[in-house]
Amino acid sequence: MDSGDNEVVVDFPHYIRVYKNGRVERLFGSPIVPPSPEDPATGVSSKDIDISPEFKARIYLPKLTNSTDQKLPILVYYHGGAFCLESAFSFLDHRYLNRIVAESNVIAVSVEYRLAPENPFPVAYEDSWAALQWVGSHVEAKPGFEKEPWLVNHGDFEKVLIGGDSAGGNIVHNLSLRSGSESLNGGIKILGSLLCFPYFLTSIDFKEDSLPSKLWGFVNPSTKDGVDDPNINPFVEKAQSLSTLGCSKILVCVAEKDELRNIGIKYAEAVKNSEWKGEIELIDVEGEDHCFQIFDTETEKAKILIKEIASFIKKSCV
Repeated sequence: MDSGDNEVVVDFPHYIRVYKNGRVERLFGSPIVPPSPEDPATGVSSKDIDISPEFKARIYLPKLTNSTDQKLPILVYYHGGAFCLESAFSFLDHRYLNRIVAESNVIAVSVEYRLAPENPFPVAYEDSWAALQWVGSHVEAKPGFEKEPWLVNHGDFEKVLIGGDSAGGNIVHNLSLRSGSESLNGGIKILGSLLCFPYFLTSIDFKEDSLPSKLWGFVNPSTKDGVDDPNINPFVEKAQSLSTLGCSKILVCVAEKDELRNIGIKYAEAVKNSEWKGEIELIDVEGEDHCFQIFDTETEKAKILIKEIASFIKKSCV
């Protein structure tokens, strides 16, 4: 009798497969790699840290140029993968964060939030918010809180940004909304929110049987609204008003061949037309696809986009 070890109950070909016994097989992604004491290509150092007993993060420190007490902006970063794939510790994300940190001259905290289906939605949001609160806890740490030396010695807590790609961009949007109504530890404020190729859906743009729609139902099985759930569709009537976004500046990146492009543009326009008081910028890259700058950081257009992201980070901190 088949024990269930090989009986597939959910199958997204080339992406993820779930077996009857609960085993999850991830078919998409890059290998897990260790942190680097000093990345040979960028000079960036990294190490893995515990945010809580439930999840970790990888923290990145650029090569210090001025002095040992140099203070740098802090970027809290959320990887992509439709809430069920990839990792902050993957080769692709590690290489990408090294490039972003070196170009932007920031400390980055790349969050290893827990994935669905083992940890269904909204665990990814809660872990991501907890990581942001963890950063703020360094300002006025309570007894027993173990501070991270790189943040204490080199972090400028008046210059905090959040960023993410794909599902990570969706997380950034939702955390920006939450920070508009809930305070962050240490009184930190989000100066800039970076949404690259954000994972948003609508029932107008995506049919129920499309891959992005089915993946959303897979990671969030309790949703009653499908792709018109306000967590994935920021345009529905019951979504929190975009005017309440709790950040000062926003950068949205889209790409010509990405099926999420039009929704990303629609989001930028909706924010601009809301009563939100900040500044929003849109970058639309010709001839490229979803998260292209992560899959190959060395193409000319990838290098340009990484420089533009770094420019946004620096402008947000002025």
